[in-house]
Amino acid sequence: MRVNVLYFGTLKDLFASQRDPIELPDGATVDLLLSLLRAKTSKQSDVWRTLAVAVNQEYASLSTTLREGDEVALLPPVSGGAQNRWGA
Repeated sequence: MRVNVLYFGTLKDLFASQRDPIELPDGATVDLLLSLLRAKTSKQSDVWRTLAVAVNQEYASLSTTLREGDEVALLPPVSGGAQNRWGA
């Protein structure tokens, strides 16, 4: 089956892409997808430990089973913005 993976934040840089179609075996889970993607990167990154995942625009757990055509968004944490000039 094929799912469409959307990369956000630092993952766009890590994969040099905004999206990729990924082939997976039937019954694959989010956990399997993340394992395969981690193996494709030469850099080790802490982003994998704090990553949020959404499947079809709903947050998903590692045990979520993926289906043909699912859209999987990988959402690394974001840090806060700059302080304004008043310190708030």
